[in-house]
Amino acid sequence: MNAFILLLCEAPFCCQFIEFANTVAEKVDRLRSWQKAVFYCGMAVVPIVISLTLTTLLGNAIAFATGVLYGLSALGKKGDAISYARIQQQRQQADEEKLAETLEG
Repeated sequence: MNAFILLLCEAPFCCQFIEFANTVAEKVDRLRSWQKAVFYCGMAVVPIVISLTLTTLLGNAIAFATGVLYGLSALGKKGDAISYARIQQQRQQADEEKLAETLEG
């Protein structure tokens, strides 16, 4: 069932014989990345909680991996070192200015 839902949400062209496939795919496309991550990971964890067997783990690994990938995309890309250094320098200057004001005043 999870595989069918995943296929329906991610690849609706594989389910052309189902009339509501496109509407489901459009609704899922409107979700944010973190919402998709929660949905897919939750969809994968429920059967594992019900019955912890090797086949259940292997069968739900794809849905869980999809959720993890959506979760990583929701976090965004890693910042570069130059912008991080600039932010740190601005914070340090602001702290030095506050310290100078308190010492003078």
